[in-house]
Amino acid sequence: MRSYAIGDIHGHLDKLIEIHRRIDADRAETGDFDAPIVHLGDNPDRGPNVPGVLEFLIAGQKRNEPWIFIRGNHDRMMWLFLQDQPKLDPLRHDLHWLNANIGGRATLAAYGVDVSDGRDVNDIHAAARAAVPAHHLTFLTGLQNSLHRGRVFFCHAGVRPGVAFDAQVEDDLVWIRPEFLNDKRDHGALVVHGHTAIDKVTHAGNRLNIDTGAAYGRALSAVVIEGDDVFELTDQGRVQVHATPVDDYV
Repeated sequence: MRSYAIGDIHGHLDKLIEIHRRIDADRAETGDFDAPIVHLGDNPDRGPNVPGVLEFLIAGQKRNEPWIFIRGNHDRMMWLFLQDQPKLDPLRHDLHWLNANIGGRATLAAYGVDVSDGRDVNDIHAAARAAVPAHHLTFLTGLQNSLHRGRVFFCHAGVRPGVAFDAQVEDDLVWIRPEFLNDKRDHGALVVHGHTAIDKVTHAGNRLNIDTGAAYGRALSAVVIEGDDVFELTDQGRVQVHATPVDDYV
């Protein structure tokens, strides 16, 4: 059983196009054009071209490509802000989507919204509702929280250890960090996730982190998983990723 997965995109259309080119090349090598490509979420924020990223993903969806779209915390925060009344994330009331460290202002600026300092948040909200196409909001609404496929479980941030996959809650799937990252037990499937930016694709044995920091100017990464084997897709083809012990997340 073959599956592809792509890490956190964060508005980088150019990197997303290149990653799909690598996947297409791998498909051509294997002759398998049906294996799903799982996008692990965090499509908006921080990068320069969120509208272009969403259009690219929606176009693939319309072509009935075997693409799966997972909800990330940034997707959720964008969706919440764009409701009739802007809402904070229910788990993180300390964070506002328009905070500089979150990236909502950069996202809206790419849609042509005036997000200059001092502008009233209600005015920004009204302008955002007018500027973001309805089909972009529909796409964000339709994101799924996870995918369990064979011996692999895909989600954005991770899982609550000790909780069955079908009992996991959205708050954990899009936000969890230390409780998951520091847990060494077998979760019953390899958990493939992003959310926590690292320098390189890392296989910790029970989990596989493929967020390599596109949000911070680093690479966007993709892997192909075949049974228990994991390969990173590079510009020179497949490179096997072996399980190695990792330090606890602090």
